[in-house]
Formats: sequence, structure tokens, C-alpha cells
Amino acid sequence: MIKKSINQPVLASFLSVFLLLSGCATVNLDSHIAQTPNEALELAASEDNRTTAQQYLLRIADRFQSQGNHEDARTILQSAQLNQMAPGLEGQKRLLAMTSATALEDSDWARSIAATLTPEAFIDYGPDQMGRAADLQARTYELAGNRVGAAMTLMLLAQTDPEADVQQLHDRIWALLNKLSDQELADASAEAIGYENQGWLKLAALVREPGVNLDEQGRIVRRWQNNWPGHPAAQVPPSELQLIATLATSRPEKIALALPLEGPFASAGKAIRDGFLSAYYMDESADRSKTDIRVINTSGEDFAGLYNELSSGGFDLIVGPLEKEALAALASMNTLPVPALGLNYLPEGTTPPDGLYQYGLSAEDEARQIADRLVDQGLDHVLVLIPQGEWGDRVERALLSRLQQRNGVALDIERFFPEDNLRTVTADLLGITVSRNRAIQVERTIGIDVEFEARRRQDADAIVMVAEPTIARQFKPLFAFYFGGDLPVYSPSIVYGGSPNPSRDRDLNDVIFTDIPWVLGENNELRAQAREHLKGTQGQLGRLFAMGADAWQLSKRLPLLRQIDSASINGQTGVLTMTRQGSIHRNQLWARFVNGAPKLLPEWQPTEETPDTTRNTEAPDGSQPERI
Repeated sequence: MIKKSINQPVLASFLSVFLLLSGCATVNLDSHIAQTPNEALELAASEDNRTTAQQYLLRIADRFQSQGNHEDARTILQSAQLNQMAPGLEGQKRLLAMTSATALEDSDWARSIAATLTPEAFIDYGPDQMGRAADLQARTYELAGNRVGAAMTLMLLAQTDPEADVQQLHDRIWALLNKLSDQELADASAEAIGYENQGWLKLAALVREPGVNLDEQGRIVRRWQNNWPGHPAAQVPPSELQLIATLATSRPEKIALALPLEGPFASAGKAIRDGFLSAYYMDESADRSKTDIRVINTSGEDFAGLYNELSSGGFDLIVGPLEKEALAALASMNTLPVPALGLNYLPEGTTPPDGLYQYGLSAEDEARQIADRLVDQGLDHVLVLIPQGEWGDRVERALLSRLQQRNGVALDIERFFPEDNLRTVTADLLGITVSRNRAIQVERTIGIDVEFEARRRQDADAIVMVAEPTIARQFKPLFAFYFGGDLPVYSPSIVYGGSPNPSRDRDLNDVIFTDIPWVLGENNELRAQAREHLKGTQGQLGRLFAMGADAWQLSKRLPLLRQIDSASINGQTGVLTMTRQGSIHRNQLWARFVNGAPKLLPEWQPTEETPDTTRNTEAPDGSQPERI
């Protein structure tokens, strides 16, 4: 006979429940410790006193939490036995639920909890629990996507808890308000009640007004402080606003703009130069009497030697280099005595020295944003088309990494060369080739011809198409030909030439793509002026011009972006943020091709933020043909 061993805790748990339910023994719920959530639920179900049963379940859930076992705690806290709480127990259950929901990052559970909350709910807890309750409440609101509720909670905590770290609370409030869309901020302002709430929202609205530069932001904050002298944020401003007040006096005055102006990268270098200088001359906050910009031609130069020469020349900031090899030369130094804003990115895994910042038009940033948008819209099973080559390798890695972080799946990835048979590539992607081969095999097996119509695979939610316009215009009709016309198609900016071409781009109708504000934004004064007076400000060179313009804006705010996690710049190339390693990332706009022309889509923000401190390896223009 084969004897099977039985896990002792499981056996003990089974016997305990069995004896109780059989009436042979009783279990004291005040002292009993269940080993599993099912044991706890079965024992509680046998208790006639609802209050006693629920107290027991809450105690066991708390014990699971203390062991770091939030999954088992969730099983208990979401059970039907705790749907209707006995008097006095609702607050304890809510605290436990918020603890596990935030620990597990369970956004669905957080939304159900947040629906029962008000910003004042944490006040019901005693003084020893109030701070923890407010913190969990704010985190639950934020996980649920309700940043307004989270901010309101912290505003109230700052007023009611004399032991609170006011600076930390104000920094958190400001970070939450900065993440609100313009419409969310406007709606919250219209509904705000109370001096403190109204003051915070007014400050957030004033600072983000279109066209507000660094000096104007400082003046706006000071004016707001004068108008709201008794407001908590006037007494202890958020750290970001405190830093803004000092930036105008600490901004670099002597800048070296080091770019290749001859050779294979001359067109890119000149476009970035023109964008940088145009943004400088249109910046009313720039002090022309103090700012000295020197344009340095780096073509044929050993950049490490050039950097040493410039660093001893009294410069405050070096903008450049553009080429990857030159940037790698800077990365070999332990520290940079003069900060440098590199216009490219180091290879993945390279640690930058102190003082080196990295910025470019990142194709990887676009891949991550596509993954975020797909998952947020429930399109988490995707088919992918990406060109062959090193550039495509980087795009693929970024897309797959983000999909994995967001629990999305790439069902199939087809890599292609422009000269490939695109019909075959499309048929392979949509599963038509497999379907045909299966039919052929059936015919061979049974020995007779079979009437057959190929079918595409049915498990895909969307297609990610990474292709230049001439190739994309061929792929899109092929999707319909091979029965995939109902699948939504998402693309990075490479799909659009940068200027409307309705007669040719009609084949791209309904393709959704992401691109920079310079291309898709409306009412852009710099763009209008540049196109009127300068050549080479459209298409890919236009994107590089915009990159140069943002390099000027970044030159003034590098310390702000480095020191304040929530700081950002609304630039020509997107909303710019910085990782702790000094790498700039961008969030772009979205559009859909309608009648062959891009139509801007409503503002969108990811519902789940995924920390990303990776360093990219993109070409400075984010494009495929040139390699720097």
C-alpha cells in the first residue's frame, strides 16, 4: 500500500473545522488562529454572532497582512461575510482593505473602495491612526485614478495633523495636481469648496497657463502668495516652486552649443542649432545682456579633447555632443566639471558620469507610450510589425518590456526589410499562412480537394505597425485584404512624414499614431515664425528643429528636473521629464488619420504609471535611416 504524507498544518486546520461543524468541539474565535483564508471563512460562517464572526475575520486578515500575505488578506476582506459590517467595524475593514489594495496595486479593488470614500473619511480614526489612514486613503484614491480625491485628502491632513511633515505633504499635493489634465483641474476648481482647496487649485492653474516661462512662473508664485497670504502653501511652498524661485538667478549664462555643422550629420546639427537659437531669441525671459551662446563646430574634432578645452574656457553648460561616439567619450570620465546636455543617449547599461544629461527624440519612448495606451484601452493582445536592424531591435525591446510590465502580450512579431514581399509578411502576421498550410495538410491527409477559405487568427486585439509612410501605406490595405481590417492599428511617429499629404495618406485612414507637439499641436507661435522665416522646419528636420528648441528650455531647468521628481516641461517635443540618472523622457500627443490627414485626439494620460529609469540608445532624431 502506498502511504501519502499529509501536511500537518493543513491536517490540523481540517480537523479543527471538521470537529466544529460536527458539533464535537467548539473553537474560541477570540484566540483561534486560522492557517488559511478558507479555514477562517468556514469558522466564521459557523458563528451565530455576526459581530464576533466579523471581528475574527478582520483579526485574521490583519495577521496575514503582518506576514506580508496580502493575497490571503484580500480573499477574506472581499468575502461576502464582510459585505454588511456590524456597527463600529466598517472603519477597521476599510483600513485593512486600503492596506492590501495598495500593497497589491489592485486598481479595480481601489476603485471600489474609493467609491465609498470622501476626503474627510480619515478624520473618523483616532489620533494614533489618522496619519496612516489619510496616507492610505490618498494612495487608494491615486491607484483608483482619482488624483483630485488624493490631493484633497492630503490638503485636509496638512490642516488637521499637527505632527504631519508639512513640506512632504505639500510636495505630494503638488505632484498630484501636476498630474491632472487641464480638464480635470478645471472641473476640480469649479467644484472646490474651502479656502485651502481653492487656493491650491488656483495656484496649479496659474503656473500651467500656456506660454508661461520660468521667470513668469516665479512672478506668478510670488503674486499668488501675496493674494493668498494665509494659505498653507504660501507659508511652506512645494519644493518645486521654491526651486523655481532660485533658477532665474542660477541659470547658465555662458553656453557652448557644440554640434556637427559639416559632414554627414550637418543637416541634423544645423536644424538643432537653428531651433536652439530661435527658442532663445523668442524667450522674453532670457537676459540678452548676460547670456552668451557660442556655436562650436564639432565636425572632425576629438570631443573629449574639445570638452576639456571648453570646460576651462569659463562655460557654465555645454549643449552637445550629437554623435554617439562623442557621447561615449564623455561617459568615460568619472565626473564632468562643466555640465553637458548630450543630444543622444548612451548604450543601455552604461552609467553616466555626474554632470552628464541625455536628451534626444527617443523611438523607445514612443514604443512605451504605445504599449501604455493599448493596455489602458483593453487591447492587451497585439500583433507587431517592426523593421529589421539595430533600430528595430531597440524598438522591439522597449515595446515588449513595457507590455510585460503592464501584463500585455505580443502574440507575434514579424520583422521585415522594405524589399520583402509585404503580402507574405502580412499573411504570416495575421495567421493566414498557418491557416492555408493547415488546409493543405487536411487535403493531403484525406486525399480530396476541400473547399476552404482562409481565416486570420482570432486572439489579437490590435496591430502595432512600425513602418515608414511608403511601407505603411502598403501594409494598411493588406490588413483588410487578409481579414484584419477590423483590428485597430497603432504606430509611432515614423508613420507620418510630418506634413499633411491627404492624397497619399488616405491608405493610412484610422491608423492611430503618436507624434510631437511641434507636428500635431495647435497655435504654436514658434512653429509659425520658424516656417515663415526659415527653411528646413518641416518633416524630419522640423522635428530636429523642435528638439533644438527644447534643448534651450532644458538648459534653464536641468537642476529643477533633476531634483524634483514631479517636475516637467511642456516642450515642442512632448512633456519632458528626467530620470534620476539624468535621462530625459518625453510624452507625446496622439492623432488618427482621417481622410488622409492627422486629426488630434483628446489629451490622454496612462492610468497606471510604470517607473522607468532605463537609459535609451536612440538616434537623436528617433528615425531609422541615419545613425549617429
